[in-house]
Formats: sequence, C-alpha cells, structure tokens
Amino acid sequence: AAATAARSGPLRAFAEGDSWFDYPAIFGGGLVPRLEDSLGVPILNLAKAGDESRYMLGVEQRQLIARHLREGCPDGTPWELMLFSGGGNDIVSNPLALWLRDFDAGKRPEQLINGPRYQNALALVGAAYEDLIEMRDQLSPETHLAFHGYDFAIPDGRGVCHLGPWLKPAFDLRGFPADLRASSQVVEEMLKQFAAMLKALQSHPRVTYIDAQGVLPAVPSSWHNEMHPSKGGFNQIAEFCGLHVLEVKGIADGDVAHGIKGMDPISSGQLSREEIAKAER
Repeated sequence: AAATAARSGPLRAFAEGDSWFDYPAIFGGGLVPRLEDSLGVPILNLAKAGDESRYMLGVEQRQLIARHLREGCPDGTPWELMLFSGGGNDIVSNPLALWLRDFDAGKRPEQLINGPRYQNALALVGAAYEDLIEMRDQLSPETHLAFHGYDFAIPDGRGVCHLGPWLKPAFDLRGFPADLRASSQVVEEMLKQFAAMLKALQSHPRVTYIDAQGVLPAVPSSWHNEMHPSKGGFNQIAEFCGLHVLEVKGIADGDVAHGIKGMDPISSGQLSREEIAKAER
C-alpha cells in the first residue's frame, strides 16, 4: 500500500554520489540541482564532491544510505528512485598510473591499459554497486536504482579550484604524446569498460543504467575541466537524464525498455559547434 501511495504523488527521489551530483554552485552545480529544476521535485542529495564508491559503501556512509532506504521519505512512503553516481574518483588521479602501460605507438588503446590491474580496480567499484543493490533489495525493494555512465573526458590537464588535474599527469608519466589523441582514446576505452560493468547490473530487477556516453560533443568547450562538464555540458546531460528519469515508473512497470543511449548532437546533425559555444557564453 505504501509503494502504491508513493507512485500516486510526485516523484520521490534521493541521490548519493560524487562531484557529478555535487559540483560547486558558483559553476552552476552538478546534475542533481538541474534535475530538480527540470523535474520540478526536490531531490534529497547526499553526494559529496570527491567521494569514492568504496567509501560511499564503506561503514559510515553505508549506514546513512541504509537508514534512508529503511525509513523512506519524510511522509513515510518508500523512495521511488535512488540516483547513484560513483566510481570515477576510484580510478583516476595518482592510482591511474597503475592502470596504464608505457606508451607504445604500435599498440591499440586497449593494449595501453594494464587489463588485469584495471579489471581489479573495476571489480572493487563493482562490489560497491552490488552491495548497494543488495541493500536496496533488503530494505526498500520497491525503490528503483538509476546509475549513469561518465561521458568521454579529455585529459588536457585542466583542474578546478586548486584541485586536479586527475588524468594528464599519469599519461605524462607513462610517456604519452602531448597531442592528447592517444590519451583521449585510452580514456574512452577505460570509460567504455566501466560502462560495460554498469550495464551488466541491469540483470537485477529495478536497476537502470543511463548511458550518458556520447551526449557531449567531443570538444574541449564541453568540459569545464578534465573531469567535469561545462555549464552547458551539465545542462545537456541533465536534460538527457531527466527525460530518462521521467520514464522510471514505466520501466518499473515493464512498459519502457532499459539502457537509453546518448547521442552526440553534432554528429547527429542536431546542433553545430557554433550553436553550442553560443549557448555556453
């Protein structure tokens, strides 16, 4: 009865995650405030910039998530949706050097990744997601979980607020050329493997992966720095995710397909680079 009541009113959602959900307000914020604006509903946001999935599902933060799942919304009904963003910080910065091999112009992007090591790193991130799903099943089985993929970052050495860079130093250490072509291809391959892990989690009931890869044009103006989209970039991804979130009830009822795929608006002919640059001014 409680679950039925939850579905009859406005979407009841909360979020846990990293800086994609908790970006500084002076730069327009991250995805959560944008989703609140577009959906017209408040979202309880537990996210903290810089957080890692292994800590979100460690002891203290796990207990906080469990309490919210167990107790539900302030009105006593279950949460209808939990948004989760995690794993990016687990694999970047200093540890990134461990997942890379020394540059060799004769090798493909996937060969420049230390596969066994990187898969071990992804397994740790995957364990956090799997524990979150198990917690949800035990404490609030009607709550739908939504995960997202990270779009293809450009390792150009830009940081923010005296933080970062998180990518380029490791590529420099491994001898990658300065033109960013090879390092960008490796980042894309690593994020595709990350996305494949998340997609596989959709085998669990009431779990949806939002494939935000390819939403942003592959140009520096799409990004505020190495790890975070520009204001316009966050707007594009939030618009895409918001359309998906509106489908959550249909997905839960089996009326809507899983795995919505992002699309580059430039390559699809929907927008030009000039139009995007103008909107970001």
